[in-house]
Amino acid sequence: MNPQIVKDSNGKNTGVFITIEEWNLLESTYPEIGTLDKEIPQWQKDIIDTRLDAIANNIQRLKPIQNLFEIFHKY
Repeated sequence: MNPQIVKDSNGKNTGVFITIEEWNLLESTYPEIGTLDKEIPQWQKDIIDTRLDAIANNIQRLKPIQNLFEIFHKY
């Protein structure tokens, strides 16, 4: 795959261009890709809000991701 990054006049990335052949390959590999822009269901938003509230109420719950890698690396 050879994607081309589209930039605005300030050099900020604003999009990606791929050929139709590459898009067809993506669609055949991931048939649901055309529906990914649908609205997130409210129940999923509620779960995210609950988790964010739990973190906001106890910031010590946040740990650097490096700690997780170190734990698994021991095994």
